[in-house]
Amino acid sequence: MPKKNWWLDVALLAAFVALTAALMNGHLLRLDERVADWSLSHQPWLPYWTARVLNYLGQGGQILMPVSLLLTGVLTWRTRSVRAVFPFVAGFVLTYLTIGPLKIWADRAAPRFDGPHPVIMHNPDAEGAYAMSYPSGHLGNSLVWYAVIAILVVALLRRPLSRRETYGLRVLPVAIVFGTTVYTGFHWLTDSVAGALLGVVLARLIERIPFDRIPLPALRGWERPAGLTPSDRLASHA
Repeated sequence: MPKKNWWLDVALLAAFVALTAALMNGHLLRLDERVADWSLSHQPWLPYWTARVLNYLGQGGQILMPVSLLLTGVLTWRTRSVRAVFPFVAGFVLTYLTIGPLKIWADRAAPRFDGPHPVIMHNPDAEGAYAMSYPSGHLGNSLVWYAVIAILVVALLRRPLSRRETYGLRVLPVAIVFGTTVYTGFHWLTDSVAGALLGVVLARLIERIPFDRIPLPALRGWERPAGLTPSDRLASHA
């Protein structure tokens, strides 16, 4: 697999900026409202609660971070290397420094907000937890943490993931999170699109980090490689 270039990342960031600018200028708001209106008016209990349960696939703090921590612990125990914690730290730092601040800045309410003008950016009538919809943390976090999980799984298995395993671990869960996040009314459609754009960039950034080659001082052997492969060897062609 060829190494990743930066053109896709630049294009994704440009798309994120363009989408944000469009929303700030009042564009695409009607699309968001139509999608949300349809979703909120078509929620029989079985599809709705199925979607609610499946949406936990994108819960960073409750599901994905604990799973990543568990895998990190196993890899640390097996390799006796401090490098095993680097992917988790990278995922935490990147999401903390990007998704969270952007949510605070955008100040956008979710579709279920009862106040006025919930769809607009910089909503003066929403604050705190009620104004954290853009970009979707479900999408951004899921893309980042499934990338971290994939890196750790590859290190534990000591082989690349097959194409089927890659899609099963990194594509299918994110697609489910996208659909369920919009259907349940947790986020506007454009929130999820923005979260996906940003999340792919962050995931690709993490995959580029040569964790096993980061210079470290002597740590009584704990500086040894942990089997953390670079992005061009994460997946096989099988």
